[in-house]
Order: sequence, then structure tokens, then C-alpha cells
Amino acid sequence: MNATGTVNKLVGHPDSYYAASANPAPVYPQLEGTVEADVCVIGAGYTGLSSALHLAERGYKVVVLEAERVGWGASGRNGGHVGVGQRRGQEDLEKMLGLDTAKQLWDMSVEAVHLVEDLINKHSIQCDLKRGIMHLAAKRSHNAHLQEEVELLRDRYGYEQMRYADEDEARTLVGSERYFGAQVDSGSLHLHPLNFALGLAGAAAAAGVDFYEHSRVTKYRGGSPCLVETANGQVKAKNIVLACNGYLGNLEPRMAGKIMPINNFVLATEPLSESLAKELIANDYALQDTLFVIDYWKLSGDNRLIFGGGENYTSRFPQDIRNFVRKYMLRVYPQLADTRIEFGWGGTLAITLNRMPHLGRLEPNVYYSQGYSGHGVPTATFAGKLIAEVVAGTEERFDILAQIPTPSFPGGTLLRWPGLVAGMLYYSLKDKLGG
Repeated sequence: MNATGTVNKLVGHPDSYYAASANPAPVYPQLEGTVEADVCVIGAGYTGLSSALHLAERGYKVVVLEAERVGWGASGRNGGHVGVGQRRGQEDLEKMLGLDTAKQLWDMSVEAVHLVEDLINKHSIQCDLKRGIMHLAAKRSHNAHLQEEVELLRDRYGYEQMRYADEDEARTLVGSERYFGAQVDSGSLHLHPLNFALGLAGAAAAAGVDFYEHSRVTKYRGGSPCLVETANGQVKAKNIVLACNGYLGNLEPRMAGKIMPINNFVLATEPLSESLAKELIANDYALQDTLFVIDYWKLSGDNRLIFGGGENYTSRFPQDIRNFVRKYMLRVYPQLADTRIEFGWGGTLAITLNRMPHLGRLEPNVYYSQGYSGHGVPTATFAGKLIAEVVAGTEERFDILAQIPTPSFPGGTLLRWPGLVAGMLYYSLKDKLGG
């Protein structure tokens, strides 16, 4: 029972609105003894779950090892936005990688959103799926970029589902005086992220995947066969998928320096009246702003405001997450000063230095995907599909992403924290300045 008297329905998950409103889910056993598989997937977030499902549908025998519970990490705690595009804008990608690759990445991003929707429909996943995301100009100087990007996506990429809304329309749609314009994207989605993860797990289990929870991997080796070890058991497999993301820890030093785990925080209000909910988000879209340390929010299936704001770069969460996030919410919606905050929680995600996902092979039969930089719902789900393709011998699409250069953080895992904090503080200061 949490402080509001709401039962945390999903035992073993951090207290959050998502855990309290989770669909029923089985408790999977702990790994004991030796099992064999075609593929051992380490991690039961979106990457691991999608990999497992798509591999099982291709006829592979798959074992998934999860250190905690299915969907326990960022996949069960995020903002639930399912947006088109990459974490970097298309204009940046054209400069980095050339127009042809940028177009391939755009097409993949649109396919990723469609994949999420298709999986939800195919497997009848109940996860409060809704349509639409708005991207809000937090500064007047950001308006020109939003308008130019709408035109670029229409004219060069054929994307017709995004339009620009001026200041008056944006403030009407959002119910806040804080913004100066918006992109209104009807091609993107938003959802209950934990229930989406649980639905993927249920579909994978029905396809024959064996799940083991509370089975933290202590070490592994590639080879023939690969061997994955936990405290009480081991998996012999032909292939391994590393799907740990921000929870990789020390398991694989060859990947660790490419990502930086950071913490992000979210609250959920009490259920709002229909009139107040409509005032805050007239079209029931998910919302995010243009600040470097973004605010993002949406309405839940039962009309709570789910609001994410603020992050830190330590190993600890704030003592009072609700009030930590509340100040960000009240900058947007001062009219919610008397609204009760019923949940506050945090989660760890992984960012890369260039904010692009990091996919690849460590050995011929050891695959990985990580570093979604806050764009994980569609990107990680799609990465799982690509991993299934490459395990099955079709490498072309996987290699498009795998060949994107991913620089290491300066100083590696030992010194990356001070550099990141300095950089984030600089951009956070820019967020606070007008313009």
C-alpha cells in the first residue's frame, strides 16, 4: 500500500502509477540449473521483449533472463511517447550521414511507430493507446526551427501528418501561456508503457519464449556454445542478445563507455475532471517542449496528468520525487497548485554522446542494442525486430544502424560523469535564459 492508499498491483516493481494500474501479469521463475536455447536474451525491457517475440515467431527457442521483473526498468517507467524520427533531427542527420542514410533512418522511425501499433493490435494489448504528439516551442526563437522542420519533413520526406500551430493555437491546445508555437503530429502515438511491456511479454510467452525473473546475469562468454551464468543457473545458447541499456552496469566493459546512465523523474496527479483535462490538453495528445532538459506530459487513461520533468546524474534519486517534479509541472500549469500528486517515481535511461542508438555485434553471435536517449519506446521495439532479422541472417537493415559512428564518452566509464554534469549544467543554464 502506498501513501495514497493505492495498492501497488505489480509486486516487485517500483511504486508508480504504472505499477498501480498494471494489467495482471504472471510471476516467472528464477533460473536454476542448466537450460539450452538458440538465443539467450539478457534483459526484459522493450529491446529484449521485442527481440524474443520476433525470434520466437521465426521458430527460435528463446530464453530471457531478467535481473528484476519484466518491464522493471525504463520500459515500465517512461513517459509513454511513441514518436516518429530519431533523437537527432533530420537536418542534423543529413549533415552527419548524408541524405540517403537520413532518409533510411526516417523511414525506419515511421516503421517503428507502426510496429508498436501493429503489435498492440495483433496481440490485443490493453495499454491506453492514443494518437498524437505535440512539440512545443519553449522559446520564441525556437519557432522558426519548428516551422522549417515541418516543411522539411513534408517536402523532402513526404511526411504529411505534421503541421505547425501558431502561438494562439498552441496556447489554446495546451492551456498554458508558456509556449510560442507547436508542431502537431498526428502520426505519432502515446501509451501506458508498462502495460505495453507486459503485453509484449505475454505475446512472447505465448510464442514459446521461456522467461526467468530475479535471474541477474553475473557473467557470460561468447563462443560455441555461448554460456550465460546467473547465481543459480546457466544458459547454453547459440546466440546472445544484450538488452540491458541503462542497467548494463559492469557486465560488458566493451559497451559501457558508449552510454551514460541518467535518471529522469515523473509524477502522476489525482484523476482530473473532464473539463480540467480538456483545458490542459484539448486534443489529448502527448506533449513535449524544446528545452534541452525537456518537460513531457500526457493524460493517462483515467485522466491523470502524467508529467516528466527534471533529471540528475548521480546514482541516487531525490528524496521527494513528487515535489522535485511538481515545480516543473507548475511552471507549465500554475492552475494545478491545489491538485493532489498521488505518485512520483524515477527511472534510469541511457544516452549516447551523439544521441543516436548504439547497435552492433561484439562477436559473430553476440548482439546488442542500447542508448536510446529518451526515444526508447519505438526505437527499442524496432531494434528488437532488427536483431531478430540479423540473427536469422538478414543483415542489411541492422547494419544501417550498426554502422552509425558512436563515440565513447571522454574518460570512459571512470571520468564520463564529471564531463556530462558540466555539459548538462551548461545546457540547463541555456534553458533558463530567455530568447
